[in-house]
Amino acid sequence: MSKQVVVVGGGVIGLLTAFNLAAKVGQVVVCDQGEVGRESSWAGGGIVSPLYPWRYSAAVTALAHWSQDFYPQLGERLFASTGVDPEVHTTGLYWLDLDDEAEALAWAAREQRPLSAVDISAAYDAVPVLGPGFRHAIYMAGVANVRNPRLVKSLKAALLALPNVTLREHCQITGFVQQGERVTGVQTADGVLAADEVVLSAGAWSGDLLRTLGLELPVEPVKGQMILFKCAEDFLPSMVLAKGRYAIPRRDGHILVGSTLEHAGYDKTPTGDALESLKASAVELLPELEGATVVAHWAGLRPGSPEGIPYIGPVPGHAGLWLNCGHYRNGLVLAPASCQLFTDLLTGDAPIIDPAPYAPAGRLG
Repeated sequence: MSKQVVVVGGGVIGLLTAFNLAAKVGQVVVCDQGEVGRESSWAGGGIVSPLYPWRYSAAVTALAHWSQDFYPQLGERLFASTGVDPEVHTTGLYWLDLDDEAEALAWAAREQRPLSAVDISAAYDAVPVLGPGFRHAIYMAGVANVRNPRLVKSLKAALLALPNVTLREHCQITGFVQQGERVTGVQTADGVLAADEVVLSAGAWSGDLLRTLGLELPVEPVKGQMILFKCAEDFLPSMVLAKGRYAIPRRDGHILVGSTLEHAGYDKTPTGDALESLKASAVELLPELEGATVVAHWAGLRPGSPEGIPYIGPVPGHAGLWLNCGHYRNGLVLAPASCQLFTDLLTGDAPIIDPAPYAPAGRLG
């Protein structure tokens, strides 16, 4: 297939879409308004699971399961080809004092996922630094986290090594070029960039761009703030989550604690209130972090969407325009499956899962 495909947006979704397409089409151009991967893909925690997987629809679950099973081999493939290790770090995850523990266990039985109730003493034995007072725990083995800044760096390196891929950073897309009902390219500050197919993967900005065609895509920015501590490498052996806040260990001892959920438009300013709230959650989960230095505090913008179900597929009435966006809190989790499904649809291959729940048709205003 000798098409030229332009991917608008260079987050993990856009980069992995381009990586998959490169083996199937003639040329791929990725355009990003800043540096690739520096928005929500860089800012997130990187847990390779929805925070509460049983609270999501079957549509999100199908993508999550495929991605979770695929991530280790994706990490190995990227490391082997680029020398940059995305650090897919399998630690398991403890959920503490859930209000809907019964629903979680029923979901696990139904979906055949390795999640089970454990005695709270077993959780304290496994995670000795856990704070006091927790009464109930469930645990899922095999849950990994990916070091998302390194994943982005690895994907970028892999794309730069491909002769048929071009990365255009600091390339602002202002709209789409049309001939009749067909989208034939994008308008940039430097002029028109022609394409046989255009893929919109612009995260929180996707709705604004689609609005230039008179279409309403219900994707909006949702701010999230995180903090980072540095501890000993063996300080936290597993991810832990309680009261909506989580702690994620990296292999080198960095501990991420997040996150907030704020509707503040495109404001990415870290706030003092969030810092204090996150520090309080960190100490409640892991008291030894009291007095520890916060080595970083940042904010990112998630692409919020109804029920967190992404939009994957062609835009009705606008031939040549495709969506792969709106992953809300689960872009890193769902990326491998979303991008493989998207590639299947664009190239006409048999889709890895039923694409109907993600189709833009009937979901746009």
